[in-house]
Amino acid sequence: MTVQDHLDADLWYRCENELGEGPVAHRGRGSLIWFDVPNRRVFERSFSGGETREHVLDVMASAAALVDNRHALIATEVDLRLLDLDAGTTKPVVPFLEKEFDLRSNDGAVHPSGAFWISSMGKNAEPEAGGIWWFLDGELRLLFDRITIPNTISFTPGGDAAYFSDSAKRTIWRVPTDPETGLPRGEPVMFRQLHDEGAPDGAVVDADGRLWIACWGGSAVYAWNPDGTVFDICRLPVSQPSCPAFFGADLDEIAVTTAREHMSADQIAAEQLAGSVFKLRRKVRGVAEPFVRIG
Repeated sequence: MTVQDHLDADLWYRCENELGEGPVAHRGRGSLIWFDVPNRRVFERSFSGGETREHVLDVMASAAALVDNRHALIATEVDLRLLDLDAGTTKPVVPFLEKEFDLRSNDGAVHPSGAFWISSMGKNAEPEAGGIWWFLDGELRLLFDRITIPNTISFTPGGDAAYFSDSAKRTIWRVPTDPETGLPRGEPVMFRQLHDEGAPDGAVVDADGRLWIACWGGSAVYAWNPDGTVFDICRLPVSQPSCPAFFGADLDEIAVTTAREHMSADQIAAEQLAGSVFKLRRKVRGVAEPFVRIG
């Protein structure tokens, strides 16, 4: 029996992303889309494998919201822009952080209402420089500020609550949201404080309301029940899992992006698959990513 046999994930696509992030499944295209943030690249690969399409951007981008069968709205360090997934061309939609040269986009997800929640953070993770933003029908609004590394943006299937975290504080919050607009309708309440698990990074919520979180530095994806109890722990062969996403024709599988950011040559030699995309050895009832309302 090998070390791999003791793990809960298989290699899905071998690559060397410095900071793989923002995976999202596009059922209409039968593909998974994700980013390598510092290298300004966006990738797309069929659920069934095969050739991987790669587009090089002129800015850093980190999160995507599906628009239609050809386009995605992506959050970059200067704007929200429309990306043509076939041609790789982009078109600005609304400015975002364009005058904040020390900030970039980070996490993001679409609420069932069609609202896009996006986070911003300091390019060097400056303390409390980040925030979480709301975009719907052309309007962009700041929801929460003074967050160092805003992550874990995800929503309950009915759209009545959102999760988010500050990775620097290893704290996850839950906040009630309006199912029709995706706006908060109450104050955030702490959901979990992490310790040995690692730092909370990207997350998704399944059809049963369970929160699946990539734990940066913890070599695992944890799943928590809505009451905060642990449902599952999935071990990976790399230390920096960054974000999970439901994928596959039935959205019953979970892909996980990873990173090799800030790793030494010795660490990379010990984790040769760091930066690759993995598939968990789990079957789930996933939820389709809603389409964003651009207006």
